Amino acid sequence: MTQIIALTNQKGGVGKTTTAVNLAASLAALDRRVLLVDLDPQGHATMGSGIDKHSLDGSVLDMLLGDKSALEVMLDCPAAGYALLPGNGDLTAAEVELLDRHEGRERCLIESLKPVAGEYDVVLIDCPPSLNMLTVNALTAADGVLIPLQCEFYALEGLSALLDTVEQIKDRVNPGLAIYGILRTMFDSRNSLTRDVSKQLRDYFGEALLKTTIPRNVRVAEAPSHGLPVTKYARFSRGSQAHRVLAKELIRRLSL
Repeated sequence: MTQIIALTNQKGGVGKTTTAVNLAASLAALDRRVLLVDLDPQGHATMGSGIDKHSLDGSVLDMLLGDKSALEVMLDCPAAGYALLPGNGDLTAAEVELLDRHEGRERCLIESLKPVAGEYDVVLIDCPPSLNMLTVNALTAADGVLIPLQCEFYALEGLSALLDTVEQIKDRVNPGLAIYGILRTMFDSRNSLTRDVSKQLRDYFGEALLKTTIPRNVRVAEAPSHGLPVTKYARFSRGSQAHRVLAKELIRRLSL
């Protein structure tokens, strides 16, 4: 059964897109059929998958607005091992277009994905770093949410707002939406603040806090400039190994 997972955090710079790209590649390497949806107007997941966001014949915007089907927009990323629904700056127009719709505007993504989602074991949605209509569409489409989180002072404050949004989506349009896990990124166990925030997360969220942590790693930062996931660019690096461990933990947790 297909699992649709939204990777989201309203705070930018927490490693959300990095996690989306490298988790997609790691799951694909473990023989899962993976579709990555780039719902962020920055288009970083598209670029990190080896696709030039500036030369797309079609994007997620066309799919959301019903101008093209998912199959017409979808691209294969053979080097990364997964399929991609690419995004770019055109997606900024989607916010205005969706807000102008009075009915079903939060369901545009799930309706667009219906013809293709069943062909994949996992659909990962890289959300924009804000709680806008694109994020609402992702949460409406998703079975669960994966929240990348940097262990810093303001982490819990931003997380609270996101969890409130998840509860609102559950109450209004997607009662089955679950928190699949909270992932600590850019993790440095030598840092006392990192340890303190980790303890707070563990005390509050318990089993929802994933055991896997993603360390700060220069190879992870370098990989997007080569259009590759770190699992392909530097497969033996600490960052690559951490994302493979993350994929295995999610496979066990979600029975993928």
